Amino acid sequence: MRPDAQAADSPQQALPTPSQDTTPQWRPLLHYTPRRNWMNDPNGPFFYKGVYHLFYQYNPLGEEWGNMSWGHATSPDLLHWHEHDVAVPFSDTKDIFSGTVVVDTHNTSGLGTTDNPPLVALYTSVFKENAPRPAGVQAQSLAYSLDDGRTWQPYGKDPVLTLSPDSLHFRDPSVFWYAPGGYWVMTAVVANEQMVKLYKSTNLTEWTFLSDFGPTGFVHPDMLWEMPSLFPLPLDGNPAQQKWILMLGINPWSIAGGSGSMYFVGSFDGTTFHAEGLPPDGSDPAAYDWLDYGADHYAALVFSGLPESAPITIGWMSNWDYAAQMPTSPWKGQMTLPMTMALRTIGGRPQLCLTPEKHYTTLVANDRPALSFDGLRLSSERHLLPDHARGQVLDIDMSMHIQDADRAGLFVRATADGQIGTCIVYDMKKHELIVDRSRSGLTDFSPKFSPEHAVSMPAPNGEISLHVIIDRNSVEVLSRNGSIVITDLIFPPVEADRIIAFSENGMTEFRHMKITRLDQKPE
Repeated sequence: MRPDAQAADSPQQALPTPSQDTTPQWRPLLHYTPRRNWMNDPNGPFFYKGVYHLFYQYNPLGEEWGNMSWGHATSPDLLHWHEHDVAVPFSDTKDIFSGTVVVDTHNTSGLGTTDNPPLVALYTSVFKENAPRPAGVQAQSLAYSLDDGRTWQPYGKDPVLTLSPDSLHFRDPSVFWYAPGGYWVMTAVVANEQMVKLYKSTNLTEWTFLSDFGPTGFVHPDMLWEMPSLFPLPLDGNPAQQKWILMLGINPWSIAGGSGSMYFVGSFDGTTFHAEGLPPDGSDPAAYDWLDYGADHYAALVFSGLPESAPITIGWMSNWDYAAQMPTSPWKGQMTLPMTMALRTIGGRPQLCLTPEKHYTTLVANDRPALSFDGLRLSSERHLLPDHARGQVLDIDMSMHIQDADRAGLFVRATADGQIGTCIVYDMKKHELIVDRSRSGLTDFSPKFSPEHAVSMPAPNGEISLHVIIDRNSVEVLSRNGSIVITDLIFPPVEADRIIAFSENGMTEFRHMKITRLDQKPE
Protein backbone atom coordinates (compact mmCIF):
# COMPACT_ATOMS: atom_id res chain seq x y z
CA MET A 1 0.00 0.00 0.00
CA ARG A 2 1.08 3.60 -0.37
CA PRO A 3 1.66 4.57 3.25
CA ASP A 4 1.51 8.34 3.05
CA ALA A 5 -1.81 9.00 1.32
CA GLN A 6 -5.38 7.87 1.06
CA ALA A 7 -6.83 6.69 -2.22
CA ALA A 8 -9.12 9.11 -4.01
CA ASP A 9 -11.95 8.17 -6.34
CA SER A 10 -11.03 8.44 -10.01
CA PRO A 11 -13.49 8.69 -12.91
CA GLN A 12 -14.00 5.62 -15.06
CA GLN A 13 -11.72 5.78 -18.08
CA ALA A 14 -11.06 3.73 -21.20
CA LEU A 15 -8.44 1.13 -20.44
CA PRO A 16 -5.66 0.44 -22.94
CA THR A 17 -5.41 -2.96 -24.56
CA PRO A 18 -2.18 -4.95 -24.65
CA SER A 19 -1.65 -3.85 -28.25
CA GLN A 20 -1.26 -0.30 -26.92
CA ASP A 21 1.85 -1.28 -24.95
CA THR A 22 4.00 1.82 -25.46
CA THR A 23 7.14 0.45 -23.79
CA PRO A 24 7.30 -3.21 -24.86
CA GLN A 25 11.10 -3.18 -24.56
CA TRP A 26 10.69 -3.04 -20.76
CA ARG A 27 7.84 -5.51 -20.36
CA PRO A 28 9.44 -8.28 -18.24
CA LEU A 29 9.45 -11.84 -19.51
CA LEU A 30 10.25 -13.72 -16.29
CA HIS A 31 8.55 -11.45 -13.74
CA TYR A 32 4.83 -10.99 -13.24
CA THR A 33 3.31 -7.68 -14.20
CA PRO A 34 -0.34 -6.86 -15.01
CA ARG A 35 -1.33 -6.09 -18.57
CA ARG A 36 -2.02 -2.52 -17.61
CA ASN A 37 -2.39 -0.09 -14.69
CA TRP A 38 -0.69 0.39 -11.35
CA MET A 39 0.38 -2.44 -9.05
CA ASN A 40 2.45 -2.58 -5.86
CA ASP A 41 2.73 -4.91 -2.85
CA PRO A 42 1.97 -8.63 -3.18
CA ASN A 43 -1.00 -9.72 -1.05
CA GLY A 44 -1.92 -13.15 0.26
CA PRO A 45 0.09 -15.42 -2.05
CA PHE A 46 -0.88 -19.06 -1.56
CA PHE A 47 -0.75 -22.50 -3.18
CA TYR A 48 -3.90 -24.60 -3.48
CA LYS A 49 -4.86 -27.62 -5.59
CA GLY A 50 -1.75 -27.37 -7.72
CA VAL A 51 -2.14 -23.65 -8.49
CA TYR A 52 -0.14 -20.67 -7.22
CA HIS A 53 -2.31 -17.64 -6.46
CA LEU A 54 -0.93 -14.12 -6.32
CA PHE A 55 -2.90 -11.08 -5.20
CA TYR A 56 -1.52 -7.58 -5.23
CA GLN A 57 -2.34 -3.94 -4.67
CA TYR A 58 -3.93 -2.74 -7.88
CA ASN A 59 -5.60 0.33 -9.36
CA PRO A 60 -8.18 -0.93 -11.87
CA LEU A 61 -8.68 2.59 -13.25
CA GLY A 62 -5.23 3.86 -14.14
CA GLU A 63 -1.44 3.84 -14.04
CA GLU A 64 -1.18 5.95 -10.89
CA TRP A 65 -1.58 4.81 -7.28
CA GLY A 66 -5.21 4.97 -6.09
CA ASN A 67 -8.53 3.09 -5.93
CA MET A 68 -6.70 0.34 -4.12
CA SER A 69 -8.09 -3.13 -4.84
CA TRP A 70 -6.76 -6.67 -4.96
CA GLY A 71 -5.59 -7.77 -8.38
CA HIS A 72 -5.35 -11.52 -8.93
CA ALA A 73 -3.20 -13.83 -11.04
CA THR A 74 -2.62 -17.59 -11.03
CA SER A 75 0.18 -19.81 -12.28
CA PRO A 76 1.04 -23.50 -12.47
CA ASP A 77 4.77 -22.82 -12.16
CA LEU A 78 5.41 -19.24 -10.94
CA LEU A 79 6.59 -18.33 -14.45
CA HIS A 80 3.51 -18.42 -16.67
CA TRP A 81 0.80 -16.22 -15.16
CA HIS A 82 -2.87 -15.77 -16.02
CA GLU A 83 -4.36 -12.45 -14.93
CA HIS A 84 -7.92 -12.59 -13.59
CA ASP A 85 -10.56 -9.99 -12.88
CA VAL A 86 -10.12 -7.88 -9.76
CA ALA A 87 -10.67 -10.13 -6.75
CA VAL A 88 -11.57 -7.62 -4.03
CA PRO A 89 -12.47 -4.20 -5.47
CA PHE A 90 -12.51 -0.81 -3.82
CA SER A 91 -15.92 0.70 -3.10
CA ASP A 92 -17.56 4.01 -2.22
CA THR A 93 -16.89 3.35 1.45
CA LYS A 94 -13.42 1.81 1.58
CA ASP A 95 -10.20 1.00 -0.19
CA ILE A 96 -8.61 -2.43 0.05
CA PHE A 97 -5.05 -2.46 1.35
CA SER A 98 -2.66 -5.35 1.93
CA GLY A 99 -3.36 -8.65 3.66
CA THR A 100 -3.18 -12.43 3.62
CA VAL A 101 -5.03 -15.53 2.40
CA VAL A 102 -5.18 -18.88 4.21
CA VAL A 103 -6.87 -22.16 3.42
CA ASP A 104 -9.20 -22.83 6.37
CA THR A 105 -8.81 -26.59 5.99
CA HIS A 106 -10.84 -27.50 9.09
CA ASN A 107 -13.49 -24.79 8.54
CA THR A 108 -12.61 -23.10 11.82
CA SER A 109 -14.38 -19.97 10.57
CA GLY A 110 -17.62 -21.76 9.81
CA LEU A 111 -17.73 -19.96 6.47
CA GLY A 112 -17.56 -23.17 4.45
CA THR A 113 -17.79 -26.87 5.17
CA THR A 114 -15.32 -29.61 5.92
CA ASP A 115 -15.91 -30.94 2.41
CA ASN A 116 -15.52 -27.50 0.87
CA PRO A 117 -13.25 -25.49 3.18
CA PRO A 118 -13.19 -21.74 2.60
CA LEU A 119 -10.29 -19.64 1.46
CA VAL A 120 -10.16 -16.74 3.91
CA ALA A 121 -8.65 -13.36 3.10
CA LEU A 122 -7.87 -10.90 5.88
CA TYR A 123 -7.03 -7.44 4.60
CA THR A 124 -6.89 -3.81 5.67
CA SER A 125 -9.92 -1.64 5.02
CA VAL A 126 -9.23 2.09 4.68
CA PHE A 127 -12.50 3.89 5.26
CA LYS A 128 -13.68 6.86 3.20
CA GLU A 129 -15.74 9.97 3.93
CA ASN A 130 -19.12 8.27 3.55
CA ALA A 131 -18.19 5.16 5.55
CA PRO A 132 -19.65 4.29 8.98
CA ARG A 133 -16.17 4.82 10.50
CA PRO A 134 -14.13 8.04 10.34
CA ALA A 135 -12.35 8.72 7.07
CA GLY A 136 -8.81 7.40 6.97
CA VAL A 137 -9.25 4.83 9.74
CA GLN A 138 -7.56 1.50 9.02
CA ALA A 139 -8.93 -1.80 10.36
CA GLN A 140 -8.79 -5.47 9.44
CA SER A 141 -11.60 -6.99 7.40
CA LEU A 142 -12.40 -10.41 5.97
CA ALA A 143 -13.58 -11.92 2.71
CA TYR A 144 -13.92 -15.57 1.78
CA SER A 145 -14.15 -17.78 -1.28
CA LEU A 146 -15.93 -21.10 -1.73
CA ASP A 147 -14.93 -21.59 -5.39
CA ASP A 148 -11.13 -21.91 -5.17
CA GLY A 149 -10.52 -18.18 -5.25
CA ARG A 150 -12.52 -17.30 -8.35
CA THR A 151 -14.95 -15.08 -6.45
CA TRP A 152 -14.86 -13.52 -2.98
CA GLN A 153 -17.68 -12.69 -0.58
CA PRO A 154 -17.42 -9.95 2.05
CA TYR A 155 -17.87 -11.01 5.64
CA GLY A 156 -21.04 -9.55 7.10
CA LYS A 157 -19.52 -8.35 10.38
CA ASP A 158 -16.51 -6.36 9.17
CA PRO A 159 -14.20 -5.13 10.47
CA VAL A 160 -13.04 -8.14 12.50
CA LEU A 161 -10.19 -6.26 14.23
CA THR A 162 -9.71 -2.59 15.13
CA LEU A 163 -7.56 -0.61 17.51
CA SER A 164 -9.00 1.46 20.31
CA PRO A 165 -8.77 4.35 19.75
CA ASP A 166 -8.96 4.07 15.96
CA SER A 167 -5.70 4.26 14.05
CA LEU A 168 -4.80 5.68 10.64
CA HIS A 169 -1.82 3.30 10.39
CA PHE A 170 -3.05 -0.13 11.55
CA ARG A 171 -2.59 -2.43 8.58
CA ASP A 172 -1.12 -5.38 6.65
CA PRO A 173 -2.38 -8.51 8.48
CA SER A 174 -0.45 -11.72 7.87
CA VAL A 175 -1.89 -14.96 9.27
CA PHE A 176 -0.62 -18.51 9.85
CA TRP A 177 -1.73 -21.59 11.77
CA TYR A 178 0.30 -22.13 14.95
CA ALA A 179 0.06 -25.89 15.40
CA PRO A 180 1.57 -26.15 18.93
CA GLY A 181 -1.17 -23.87 20.30
CA GLY A 182 -3.98 -24.95 17.99
CA TYR A 183 -4.83 -21.39 16.87
CA TRP A 184 -4.27 -18.84 14.15
CA VAL A 185 -1.71 -16.07 14.68
CA MET A 186 -1.89 -12.67 13.01
CA THR A 187 0.88 -10.11 12.68
CA ALA A 188 -0.11 -6.56 11.80
CA VAL A 189 1.63 -3.20 12.15
CA VAL A 190 1.04 0.22 13.55
CA ALA A 191 3.23 1.54 10.79
CA ASN A 192 4.15 5.00 12.07
CA GLU A 193 4.99 3.67 15.53
CA GLN A 194 7.34 1.01 14.10
CA MET A 195 5.43 -1.67 15.96
CA VAL A 196 4.29 -5.19 15.10
CA LYS A 197 1.18 -6.38 16.95
CA LEU A 198 0.44 -10.09 17.37
CA TYR A 199 -3.04 -11.59 17.85
CA LYS A 200 -4.55 -15.06 18.05
CA SER A 201 -7.86 -16.58 16.98
CA THR A 202 -9.52 -19.98 16.84
CA ASN A 203 -11.96 -18.98 14.11
CA LEU A 204 -10.34 -16.18 12.03
CA THR A 205 -13.20 -13.80 12.89
CA GLU A 206 -12.52 -13.02 16.56
CA TRP A 207 -9.03 -11.93 17.60
CA THR A 208 -7.29 -11.63 20.98
CA PHE A 209 -4.17 -9.54 21.57
CA LEU A 210 -0.96 -11.46 22.28
CA SER A 211 2.01 -9.07 22.34
CA ASP A 212 3.93 -6.25 20.66
CA PHE A 213 7.32 -6.26 18.98
CA GLY A 214 9.11 -2.95 18.48
CA PRO A 215 10.19 -0.37 18.10
CA THR A 216 13.78 -1.58 18.17
CA GLY A 217 16.96 0.44 18.41
CA PHE A 218 16.64 2.27 15.12
CA VAL A 219 14.20 5.14 14.98
CA HIS A 220 13.64 7.63 12.19
CA PRO A 221 10.83 10.20 12.43
CA ASP A 222 9.48 9.37 8.96
CA MET A 223 10.12 5.63 8.92
CA LEU A 224 7.22 3.19 8.55
CA TRP A 225 7.11 -0.52 9.28
CA GLU A 226 4.89 -2.43 6.86
CA MET A 227 4.04 -5.90 5.57
CA PRO A 228 5.07 -8.09 8.55
CA SER A 229 5.51 -11.81 8.00
CA LEU A 230 6.39 -14.33 10.74
CA PHE A 231 7.44 -17.91 9.93
CA PRO A 232 9.76 -20.69 11.18
CA LEU A 233 12.86 -22.12 9.48
CA PRO A 234 15.32 -24.80 10.56
CA LEU A 235 18.84 -23.50 11.00
CA ASP A 236 21.25 -25.27 8.62
CA GLY A 237 18.49 -27.73 7.78
CA ASN A 238 18.29 -29.10 11.31
CA PRO A 239 14.67 -29.26 12.59
CA ALA A 240 15.99 -29.37 16.16
CA GLN A 241 17.41 -25.88 15.67
CA GLN A 242 14.28 -24.08 14.54
CA LYS A 243 14.33 -20.29 14.43
CA TRP A 244 11.58 -17.79 13.67
CA ILE A 245 11.92 -15.05 11.08
CA LEU A 246 10.09 -11.72 11.18
CA MET A 247 10.24 -9.95 7.81
CA LEU A 248 9.26 -6.31 7.48
CA GLY A 249 9.00 -3.65 4.83
CA ILE A 250 10.95 -0.53 5.83
CA ASN A 251 10.11 2.80 4.19
CA PRO A 252 12.16 4.94 4.04
CA TRP A 253 15.62 4.36 5.59
CA SER A 254 16.34 1.10 3.78
CA ILE A 255 19.87 -0.07 3.09
CA ALA A 256 19.71 1.19 -0.51
CA GLY A 257 17.57 4.26 0.16
CA GLY A 258 13.80 4.54 0.08
CA SER A 259 11.96 1.28 0.71
CA GLY A 260 13.42 -2.18 1.38
CA SER A 261 12.85 -5.51 3.14
CA MET A 262 14.46 -6.17 6.53
CA TYR A 263 14.32 -9.27 8.72
CA PHE A 264 14.92 -10.32 12.32
CA VAL A 265 15.91 -13.81 13.47
CA GLY A 266 14.64 -14.99 16.85
CA SER A 267 12.19 -17.20 18.70
CA PHE A 268 8.40 -17.38 19.05
CA ASP A 269 6.68 -19.13 21.97
CA GLY A 270 3.13 -18.77 20.73
CA THR A 271 2.75 -15.37 22.37
CA THR A 272 5.85 -13.24 21.88
CA PHE A 273 8.54 -12.88 19.25
CA HIS A 274 12.03 -12.32 20.69
CA ALA A 275 14.70 -11.06 18.29
CA GLU A 276 18.27 -12.26 18.69
CA GLY A 277 21.46 -10.31 18.17
CA LEU A 278 19.96 -6.85 17.79
CA PRO A 279 22.54 -4.15 16.99
CA PRO A 280 23.11 -1.37 19.52
CA ASP A 281 20.55 1.44 19.57
CA GLY A 282 21.18 4.07 16.93
CA SER A 283 23.06 1.73 14.59
CA ASP A 284 23.31 2.42 10.88
CA PRO A 285 21.00 0.45 8.52
CA ALA A 286 24.03 -1.61 7.44
CA ALA A 287 24.11 -3.17 10.93
CA TYR A 288 20.74 -4.85 10.29
CA ASP A 289 19.84 -7.83 8.12
CA TRP A 290 18.25 -7.15 4.75
CA LEU A 291 16.57 -9.59 2.43
CA ASP A 292 17.96 -7.64 -0.51
CA TYR A 293 20.64 -4.97 -0.79
CA GLY A 294 19.37 -3.44 -4.01
CA ALA A 295 16.82 -0.67 -4.43
CA ASP A 296 13.93 -2.67 -5.85
CA HIS A 297 12.75 -5.40 -3.49
CA TYR A 298 9.99 -4.41 -1.08
CA ALA A 299 7.01 -5.86 0.81
CA ALA A 300 8.25 -9.46 0.62
CA LEU A 301 5.71 -12.13 1.62
CA VAL A 302 5.74 -15.93 1.87
CA PHE A 303 3.37 -18.25 -0.01
CA SER A 304 1.03 -20.11 2.33
CA GLY A 305 -0.19 -23.65 1.77
CA LEU A 306 3.01 -24.93 0.16
CA PRO A 307 3.54 -28.69 0.23
CA GLU A 308 7.30 -28.15 0.39
CA SER A 309 9.03 -27.44 3.68
CA ALA A 310 11.08 -24.56 2.26
CA PRO A 311 9.11 -21.30 2.01
CA ILE A 312 8.86 -19.34 -1.23
CA THR A 313 8.90 -15.55 -1.11
CA ILE A 314 7.92 -12.88 -3.59
CA GLY A 315 8.13 -9.09 -3.35
CA TRP A 316 7.35 -5.89 -5.20
CA MET A 317 10.17 -4.99 -7.57
CA SER A 318 10.12 -1.23 -7.14
CA ASN A 319 10.85 1.54 -4.66
CA TRP A 320 8.54 4.18 -3.20
CA ASP A 321 11.21 6.78 -3.95
CA TYR A 322 10.37 6.71 -7.65
CA ALA A 323 7.56 4.19 -8.27
CA ALA A 324 5.18 6.89 -9.49
CA GLN A 325 7.72 8.12 -12.05
CA MET A 326 8.48 4.74 -13.62
CA PRO A 327 8.79 5.14 -17.41
CA THR A 328 6.70 2.07 -18.31
CA SER A 329 3.23 2.20 -19.86
CA PRO A 330 0.41 1.14 -19.77
CA TRP A 331 1.54 -0.62 -16.57
CA LYS A 332 3.57 0.38 -13.56
CA GLY A 333 4.98 -2.20 -11.19
CA GLN A 334 6.09 -5.83 -11.25
CA MET A 335 7.03 -8.65 -8.91
CA THR A 336 10.43 -10.07 -8.06
CA LEU A 337 11.32 -13.56 -9.19
CA PRO A 338 9.98 -16.04 -6.62
CA MET A 339 12.78 -17.31 -4.39
CA THR A 340 13.15 -20.28 -2.05
CA MET A 341 14.32 -19.37 1.44
CA ALA A 342 16.71 -21.13 3.84
CA LEU A 343 18.38 -20.13 7.10
CA ARG A 344 22.10 -20.84 7.26
CA THR A 345 24.93 -20.04 9.66
CA ILE A 346 27.22 -17.64 7.80
CA GLY A 347 29.96 -15.67 9.49
CA GLY A 348 28.94 -17.15 12.82
CA ARG A 349 25.30 -16.04 12.76
CA PRO A 350 22.05 -17.14 11.10
CA GLN A 351 21.22 -15.44 7.82
CA LEU A 352 18.39 -15.79 5.34
CA CYS A 353 19.54 -17.15 1.99
CA LEU A 354 17.58 -16.92 -1.27
CA THR A 355 17.82 -19.16 -4.32
CA PRO A 356 15.62 -19.06 -7.43
CA GLU A 357 12.56 -21.28 -7.09
CA LYS A 358 12.76 -24.78 -8.58
CA HIS A 359 10.56 -24.11 -11.62
CA TYR A 360 12.97 -21.40 -12.72
CA THR A 361 16.08 -23.48 -12.12
CA THR A 362 14.49 -26.38 -14.04
CA LEU A 363 13.77 -24.03 -16.93
CA VAL A 364 17.39 -22.91 -17.03
CA ALA A 365 18.86 -26.38 -16.55
CA ASN A 366 16.69 -28.39 -18.91
CA ASP A 367 14.88 -26.23 -21.37
CA ARG A 368 17.62 -24.06 -22.85
CA PRO A 369 21.07 -24.60 -24.40
CA ALA A 370 23.86 -22.91 -22.44
CA LEU A 371 26.97 -21.11 -23.65
CA SER A 372 30.23 -21.54 -21.76
CA PHE A 373 33.12 -19.11 -21.58
CA ASP A 374 35.39 -20.92 -19.13
CA GLY A 375 39.01 -19.98 -18.57
CA LEU A 376 38.77 -16.42 -19.90
CA ARG A 377 41.82 -14.49 -18.61
CA LEU A 378 41.85 -10.69 -18.68
CA SER A 379 44.63 -8.33 -17.63
CA SER A 380 43.60 -4.69 -17.23
CA GLU A 381 41.23 -4.94 -20.18
CA ARG A 382 37.68 -5.40 -21.40
CA HIS A 383 36.44 -8.29 -23.49
CA LEU A 384 33.24 -8.14 -25.54
CA LEU A 385 31.62 -11.56 -25.57
CA PRO A 386 30.66 -12.79 -29.06
CA ASP A 387 27.32 -12.33 -30.78
CA HIS A 388 25.93 -15.71 -29.75
CA ALA A 389 26.01 -14.51 -26.11
CA ARG A 390 23.74 -11.59 -26.89
CA GLY A 391 20.31 -11.35 -25.28
CA GLN A 392 17.90 -9.20 -23.31
CA VAL A 393 16.85 -12.01 -20.96
CA LEU A 394 19.73 -14.10 -19.63
CA ASP A 395 20.77 -16.38 -16.82
CA ILE A 396 24.48 -16.14 -15.96
CA ASP A 397 26.26 -18.53 -13.63
CA MET A 398 29.82 -17.38 -13.07
CA SER A 399 32.89 -17.64 -10.90
CA MET A 400 36.02 -15.56 -11.17
CA HIS A 401 39.42 -15.51 -9.50
CA ILE A 402 40.71 -11.97 -9.03
CA GLN A 403 44.46 -12.50 -8.88
CA ASP A 404 45.89 -8.99 -8.51
CA ALA A 405 43.24 -6.75 -10.09
CA ASP A 406 41.54 -3.98 -8.16
CA ARG A 407 38.08 -4.69 -9.59
CA ALA A 408 36.53 -7.17 -11.99
CA GLY A 409 33.14 -8.17 -13.27
CA LEU A 410 30.64 -7.82 -16.09
CA PHE A 411 28.79 -5.12 -17.95
CA VAL A 412 25.36 -6.56 -18.79
CA ARG A 413 22.62 -5.18 -21.02
CA ALA A 414 25.48 -3.24 -22.58
CA THR A 415 26.12 -1.68 -25.95
CA ALA A 416 29.14 -2.95 -27.85
CA ASP A 417 31.11 0.22 -27.11
CA GLY A 418 30.42 -0.04 -23.39
CA GLN A 419 28.88 3.42 -23.20
CA ILE A 420 25.63 1.95 -21.90
CA GLY A 421 25.46 -0.97 -19.50
CA THR A 422 24.82 -2.12 -15.96
CA CYS A 423 28.04 -2.85 -14.11
CA ILE A 424 28.24 -5.88 -11.77
CA VAL A 425 31.62 -5.63 -10.11
CA TYR A 426 33.59 -6.93 -7.15
CA ASP A 427 35.96 -4.40 -5.54
CA MET A 428 38.94 -6.14 -3.90
CA LYS A 429 40.03 -3.04 -1.99
CA LYS A 430 36.60 -2.41 -0.46
CA HIS A 431 35.61 -6.10 -0.33
CA GLU A 432 32.26 -5.12 -1.78
CA LEU A 433 29.89 -6.47 -4.39
CA ILE A 434 28.47 -3.54 -6.35
CA VAL A 435 25.73 -3.03 -8.92
CA ASP A 436 26.17 0.28 -10.73
CA ARG A 437 23.22 1.31 -12.91
CA SER A 438 24.34 4.91 -13.45
CA ARG A 439 24.82 4.24 -17.20
CA SER A 440 22.19 1.52 -17.56
CA GLY A 441 19.97 3.42 -19.99
CA LEU A 442 17.13 5.75 -19.03
CA THR A 443 17.90 7.03 -15.54
CA ASP A 444 16.73 10.65 -15.39
CA PHE A 445 13.01 10.01 -14.87
CA SER A 446 13.55 10.58 -11.12
CA PRO A 447 16.35 12.25 -9.13
CA LYS A 448 15.91 9.48 -6.53
CA PHE A 449 16.72 6.66 -8.96
CA SER A 450 19.85 5.78 -7.01
CA PRO A 451 22.83 4.86 -9.21
CA GLU A 452 24.86 2.39 -7.15
CA HIS A 453 24.23 -0.29 -4.53
CA ALA A 454 26.99 -2.04 -2.62
CA VAL A 455 27.24 -4.68 0.08
CA SER A 456 30.18 -6.05 2.02
CA MET A 457 31.03 -9.57 0.86
CA PRO A 458 34.10 -11.65 1.65
CA ALA A 459 36.12 -13.08 -1.25
CA PRO A 460 38.54 -15.63 0.17
CA ASN A 461 41.67 -15.76 -2.02
CA GLY A 462 39.92 -13.53 -4.54
CA GLU A 463 37.28 -16.17 -5.40
CA ILE A 464 33.84 -14.80 -6.28
CA SER A 465 30.83 -16.84 -7.47
CA LEU A 466 27.63 -15.17 -8.60
CA HIS A 467 24.25 -16.00 -10.14
CA VAL A 468 22.90 -13.17 -12.31
CA ILE A 469 19.34 -13.09 -13.67
CA ILE A 470 18.67 -10.46 -16.32
CA ASP A 471 15.21 -9.55 -17.58
CA ARG A 472 14.21 -6.82 -19.99
CA ASN A 473 14.16 -4.21 -17.23
CA SER A 474 15.92 -5.72 -14.23
CA VAL A 475 18.98 -7.44 -12.80
CA GLU A 476 19.01 -9.79 -9.80
CA VAL A 477 22.49 -10.65 -8.53
CA LEU A 478 22.90 -13.43 -5.95
CA SER A 479 25.96 -14.65 -4.13
CA ARG A 480 26.60 -18.38 -4.39
CA ASN A 481 25.14 -19.14 -0.93
CA GLY A 482 22.22 -16.73 -1.48
CA SER A 483 22.93 -14.65 1.62
CA ILE A 484 23.47 -11.56 -0.55
CA VAL A 485 21.00 -10.41 -3.18
CA ILE A 486 20.97 -7.14 -5.11
CA THR A 487 17.80 -6.44 -7.11
CA ASP A 488 17.69 -3.37 -9.34
CA LEU A 489 15.42 -2.10 -12.09
CA ILE A 490 17.06 -0.85 -15.28
CA PHE A 491 15.68 0.71 -18.46
CA PRO A 492 18.16 0.01 -21.28
CA PRO A 493 17.64 0.58 -25.00
CA VAL A 494 16.80 -2.46 -27.13
CA GLU A 495 20.24 -2.54 -28.71
CA ALA A 496 21.92 -2.89 -25.29
CA ASP A 497 22.06 -6.69 -25.36
CA ARG A 498 25.80 -7.39 -25.03
CA ILE A 499 28.00 -8.68 -22.21
CA ILE A 500 31.45 -7.25 -21.53
CA ALA A 501 33.83 -8.92 -19.10
CA PHE A 502 36.48 -6.71 -17.54
CA SER A 503 39.40 -6.62 -15.15
CA GLU A 504 40.88 -3.38 -13.82
CA ASN A 505 44.56 -2.85 -12.94
CA GLY A 506 45.54 -6.49 -12.92
CA MET A 507 44.71 -10.08 -13.83
CA THR A 508 41.37 -11.87 -13.40
CA GLU A 509 40.48 -15.36 -14.56
CA PHE A 510 36.83 -16.03 -15.31
CA ARG A 511 37.04 -19.69 -14.41
CA HIS A 512 33.41 -20.46 -15.15
CA MET A 513 30.78 -18.53 -17.05
CA LYS A 514 27.64 -20.27 -18.24
CA ILE A 515 25.15 -18.08 -20.09
CA THR A 516 21.62 -19.31 -20.83
CA ARG A 517 19.49 -17.26 -23.19
CA LEU A 518 15.87 -16.98 -22.08
CA ASP A 519 14.57 -14.45 -24.59
CA GLN A 520 11.82 -16.83 -25.66
CA LYS A 521 9.91 -18.21 -22.69
CA PRO A 522 8.84 -21.79 -23.52
CA GLU A 523 5.16 -22.52 -23.94
